[in-house]
Formats: sequence, structure tokens, C-alpha cells
Amino acid sequence: MPKFFDYFEGILKRNAKASAYILGKQVSYVDLSLFQMIEGLRYAFPRAMQKLEPKYPRSVALRDHISARPRIAAYLASPRRIPFNQEGIFRHYPELDS
Repeated sequence: MPKFFDYFEGILKRNAKASAYILGKQVSYVDLSLFQMIEGLRYAFPRAMQKLEPKYPRSVALRDHISARPRIAAYLASPRRIPFNQEGIFRHYPELDS
């Protein structure tokens, strides 16, 4: 995970003056994908993410920014959102969560 977080964190650091997003000045699918990746990894590997997140403040801030967008926040709070579970792409792996 650090390899990929290092990559996105580096992009966000380089773009910091121009934008809070990964590509350009508007939210893109890449930003939404990073949001979903962090959400899924928090479910699958909660202990590992707790240790990693302080090292990647820009990625976590982007995740927080995306989740605060009005329509996304409404969706996240709605019953339409399918919760993470043991059948989806992100599964909880306690034996791998160091």
C-alpha cells in the first residue's frame, strides 16, 4: 500500500498550489477512485490504515473533501449505499491486517 499512496501523495503535493485534486481544478474519476480506495482499505485493513494514514495527509484530506461534497455526503448517508461486506472487492482480512 505505501508504494501506491506514495505515488498519489506525491502528485497531490506537486499540485498543492494549483488544486486540491489529482487532475486539474475539478473533481475527477481519479479523485473519486482514491476516495473509494481509502474507504475500502479502511474496511479491509483497519489497523494497517490507522498506521498509514498519518503518513499520507493529502490523500486523506482529499478523501475527506470528496466525502463532504453535498451529493456524495447524501449518498453515503442513504440506504442506497451498499455497505462493505465479505462478498465484495474489499473484504476484511484480519490475518493480513498487521
